[in-house]
Amino acid sequence: MNKTAITVIIIVIVIVIAIIGLVYWQSNNNGTLANNTASSTYDQTQAQPIQQGVLVGGAYMTPDRDIVQNAMNASNVTTLVAAVSAAGLAPTLEGVGPFTVFAPNNDAFAKLPAGTVQTLLKPENKAKLADILTYHVVAGRYTAADLHDGQVLTSVEGKPLTIGKSATGQITVNGTATVETPDVISSNGVTFVIDSVLTLPAK
Repeated sequence: MNKTAITVIIIVIVIVIAIIGLVYWQSNNNGTLANNTASSTYDQTQAQPIQQGVLVGGAYMTPDRDIVQNAMNASNVTTLVAAVSAAGLAPTLEGVGPFTVFAPNNDAFAKLPAGTVQTLLKPENKAKLADILTYHVVAGRYTAADLHDGQVLTSVEGKPLTIGKSATGQITVNGTATVETPDVISSNGVTFVIDSVLTLPAK
């Protein structure tokens, strides 16, 4: 075999070795890149947990907070929060419970005759305000699935609340208040946001 043939064979062998080395290098680096990408994606997912809870008044009401804590973050129940505070009921609704609260939103209070809310918030009307608010609270934890048409619940105030439930699942209370947001789960109960203030039955 002449020198030219030997040289050609050597060159071919070198090229083959180089190609094999390049393929091996790319394979390893692609695997590392894939692992790094997956790890990065996982880390981002872990760093950005999905927000759980029910959106009420621009804030998420979450199961790790009590009824009062959740209500204080919602912009559409600020009147109710003020009323609960004025009536001295916040410590009760922050307690273990459980409670089911039919919570009138700000629009519900706005339906009342002019000056009604301001009058109720006065210190001398604390007992009356407490009666009205506790009429919106039931002892126990009720979700929408637990409520049925014609069901009668006893309020903490002592008087009955009559539940209405349509074929489509729309819930009403006493036939006058419609539930706008059901099943707001808190650590110590459930809140239903309603569109009207419930009127105490005559004694």
